[in-house]
This record gives sequence, C-alpha cells and structure tokens, in this order.
Amino acid sequence: MKITNLTESSGIYTCNAYLVLGAWSTLEDVNTLVDVGRDPAIIRTIDDVYTGVGKKRVDQVVVTHSHYDHTGMLREICAAYSPRVYAFSPFWESDSGLLSDVLSPAQVHIVKDGDTLRIGDRTFEVIHAPGHSNDSICFYCEAEGILFAGDSPLVLRAPASYDSTHREALRRLSQKKINTIYFGHGAPMTGNCSKVLQESVEFVHVG
Repeated sequence: MKITNLTESSGIYTCNAYLVLGAWSTLEDVNTLVDVGRDPAIIRTIDDVYTGVGKKRVDQVVVTHSHYDHTGMLREICAAYSPRVYAFSPFWESDSGLLSDVLSPAQVHIVKDGDTLRIGDRTFEVIHAPGHSNDSICFYCEAEGILFAGDSPLVLRAPASYDSTHREALRRLSQKKINTIYFGHGAPMTGNCSKVLQESVEFVHVG
C-alpha cells in the first residue's frame, strides 16, 4: 500500500487529504482519496502521480466526516475523476445540505459501522466514532495495522465527556493492532498507538 498526503505542503487551511494506492498499482487496486480537503492544488498533484496503467486516477473517495475542511473540493474532484463517494450520512453539516445536492445519486454510497471497503490493495473496516461529529467514521486495516482517524478524538490526555457510542468505538479500537494512525490534521502517529488508545479509554466519561 502507498499512502501520500496530498495537502502536506498546502498554504491554506485544509485537512490532510490522503491518496491511497496499491503497492503495485494493479487493475484490482482501488485508487482512493481519504477526504479531499479544500486545496485546489491536489488535482494537479494527483495528475502527476503514477496511479496505474488503464486505471482511473481516483476510483473512490471515502469521507471521514462532512466538515468543510474535509469536503471542500468534493465537487471538483467528482468533476475531474467521477469517483464513487462513501460517507456515513447523506446529510452535510454545512450549508451545502444533502450529499445528493453535490453528487449524482449513482455516486453516493452510504456506509455503516462494521462495513468493509477495499482501499488501495487492502480491506478496511468502517468504525463509527462520533466524538467529533455525528457522522465521523474511521477506517481500519487489520493486515497493515493502519487507521485513518479523521478528526475523531482518539488521543486523550485528560478527562473528557463523550457519548457511549464514541467511548465504545474507542474501546474497540484500543483492542486492535494499530501501528500507524493517520489523522485529519497533523503528522501521523507511528509508535505505541494501541497503548495510547488504551490509556485514552480511561479518560472518557459518558455524558
């Protein structure tokens, strides 16, 4: 699996937008954007990346949640590559309203907790973790120990109040083998991930 942060050097406020490809860019791989951010420069970057012979540059977009810094370029990405789009909710939390207002019905796919998706050349599990927003989801790959976390608050250093759904999601994640966490903002975590998550569970108070 190859993971590239397309917005790492962005000069505007945006989330991390990750392009995930298979290790060998075969026809079976599913070229995927995890969030799209709001920097128009990512289209030029995608067009400069080798994404495989005879393949769409972007087969699908998976949205960790609907906040504008994670979805701002969705209309432009869909116009450029016509990908499938997977999200937890058909509703945005911004002024754009329904997801179907931005996309054609054929492009919209709603996922639920426990679903699996092929991303790059691996299988990922969808985990609903609504501590940041009601539609926040994470994507976990058991084979690689990789977690795309979006903005879900998974690393806690002090007591915090969340609902029982988020606490249960955090508990489930803390029991998995996780080597790397890719966050919606900032650098990835590459060490002691499982231990950090286990400690975070103890800080959660259900409110």
